[in-house]
Amino acid sequence: MNDTQVSQVPRGRSLALLLAPLAVGGLIAVGLGVYGRVHLATGYAVGPAGFSGPLAMKSWLTTGAFLLALVQLLSALVMWGRIKLDAPWIGPLHRWSGRAAFLLTVPVAFHCLYALGAQFDTPRVMTHSLLGCFFYGVFAAKMMALPRRGLPGWALPVLGGLAFTALTGLWLTSSLWFFTTIGVTL
Repeated sequence: MNDTQVSQVPRGRSLALLLAPLAVGGLIAVGLGVYGRVHLATGYAVGPAGFSGPLAMKSWLTTGAFLLALVQLLSALVMWGRIKLDAPWIGPLHRWSGRAAFLLTVPVAFHCLYALGAQFDTPRVMTHSLLGCFFYGVFAAKMMALPRRGLPGWALPVLGGLAFTALTGLWLTSSLWFFTTIGVTL
């Protein structure tokens, strides 16, 4: 979207276009948190095929998602003109790296919610639980905002930046913790 398209929509209307995506994202985040808190954790959800255990599986999949999120960040900077690069392939790279990153998070989130639930017993785990809910909420808001025309020019970069920040926090509170506490194992 260019500046001309943004300026054609009145300011109040352009902000109103964000309300539905933000509301749905907020409902998803809160819904996941409530489900994770009231659901009776099973202790088991996803078989860690090819991994030594569920923590290793979650750590490596989250690391893959985090690396793809770095690709997302760099490709977004190119798309928004912050990094000058003539790369007609950057849009497809951005879309496909985002899809792959999201898909890597799904078994991790499923295991976290179904097997463990949202936990608040230690600061690291509480932060991780809250960031997980926030990540899926902001991701949903961004996906809903993408096809909307007339959004403020800052909306998609802010939503994308929030998703990146949440995923970075998830990686720091899970994978980095695992690799530095348990060790680098498959």
